[in-house]
Amino acid sequence: MKAVRIHDFGGPEVLSIDEIPVPKPASDEVLIKVHATSVNPVDWKIREGQRKDKFPAKLPLTLGWDVSGTIEDIGEKVSTFKKGEEVYGRPDPTKNGAYAEYIAVKANIISIKPTSIGHTEAAAVPLAGLTAWQGLFDYGLLKAGQKVLIHAAAGGVGTYAVQFAKWKGAYVIGTASDSNADFLKRLGADEVIDYKMQDFAAVLKDVDLVLDTIGKETQLKSLDVLKEGGRVVTTLMPEFAAEAKAKKVHLIGFTAQSVPAQLSEIAGLIDSGKVKPVIEKVLPFTSAKQAQIESEQGHTRGKIVLQVI
Repeated sequence: MKAVRIHDFGGPEVLSIDEIPVPKPASDEVLIKVHATSVNPVDWKIREGQRKDKFPAKLPLTLGWDVSGTIEDIGEKVSTFKKGEEVYGRPDPTKNGAYAEYIAVKANIISIKPTSIGHTEAAAVPLAGLTAWQGLFDYGLLKAGQKVLIHAAAGGVGTYAVQFAKWKGAYVIGTASDSNADFLKRLGADEVIDYKMQDFAAVLKDVDLVLDTIGKETQLKSLDVLKEGGRVVTTLMPEFAAEAKAKKVHLIGFTAQSVPAQLSEIAGLIDSGKVKPVIEKVLPFTSAKQAQIESEQGHTRGKIVLQVI
């Protein structure tokens, strides 16, 4: 099979298209014929060697930690899935990913994909969707009627967070460029702040929750807009614990986990029309180098999907 792998850490040039054996599923795994995968910042951060401590992996490594496809084979201890079923999920970032024609994953980290959309759209959901879900609800404890600020609201995680928060009944504020304002309001944002023209910390107050995927100064300034007891939940390093404590607010960092029950709930929201994946473009998976370069520039609306078949 073909797979996009790295043999060394570095820039986009280290990505190579290799012919490798189709993996054999272990007793607790399934083999998925990959229809599509998508690009996430973790892909190029692992490629660059930024995540060696957090996600230790052996080289050569196949990248890509979103998958949508059909089950081709199952391990002897797997009873939850059958051959031919359409599934989606977020593979283990310490193991080979889905920039490939086949991937073997543990059966307990995937779920049946949404039935109302194809594999191309479904591949855009797992990692970003789980990150948004867990950030808002597991760590952010978001409730109906609360006020939430979502940074980078037009990005991969942000577009799901806006929709999930609106579905929950929150008042949703997003930061984004002005060109994305109308788009985000159609997704459910009540208010959009143009980060190029306005300082969000100067215009907001009494926010219950901030979802931060940017870090640094944005994370620090986010502490200033919270009400007492409010939360900043970040996908990055929580750098300002002392400042948060002094302001009597919470600063929480997290890494999304693959939770099939949440994937199933997200699939239900998609199938009921309450949530939709947002896709910037679709490229063949052999164009992973171009896709990662575009992802790294940080101006993608929603997700870049890599089509495998």
